[in-house]
Amino acid sequence: MPPPIHPDYTIRDATAADIASIVRHRLRMFEDMGVAIDTEAVRTAFAVWLGVHLPDGTYRGWLVEHRGQVVAGGGIIALTWPPGPRDLSGRLPIVYNIYTEPAHRRHGLARTIMQTIHAWCLEAGYGTVGLAASDEGRTLYESLGYRESPRPYMFVTLQR
Repeated sequence: MPPPIHPDYTIRDATAADIASIVRHRLRMFEDMGVAIDTEAVRTAFAVWLGVHLPDGTYRGWLVEHRGQVVAGGGIIALTWPPGPRDLSGRLPIVYNIYTEPAHRRHGLARTIMQTIHAWCLEAGYGTVGLAASDEGRTLYESLGYRESPRPYMFVTLQR
């Protein structure tokens, strides 16, 4: 169970009505990390994707509100994953979109979201959770027990 947060904040499940807030946070997350993106293309594609995958449960999200405004959030996707040495469930939850609006940082909101995600994963029977850490989030994730894999993934962007 996540620790209580300040009474001015509440955490709740994300719904399809929250798509604009989730998209805004994802775009700001990339901006804060200095990742160059086509903002409008990502905005449109992610909103369409969420329109399908939030209602069908593929993407599960949680949001923190402050006086009725969404100020932080995060979510997971439980990928189909072959059983292996870390987990036998056949699914691997990956954390995405952990973001807190700058005026609300350092209040434990991201930690509360992560602990809420962990509690949900345990309840759902998942024993391993993955994420890609930003430099800003690394300290939080390490304090929650995340460690870099000795065999990190490698990616290539294929050109057509």
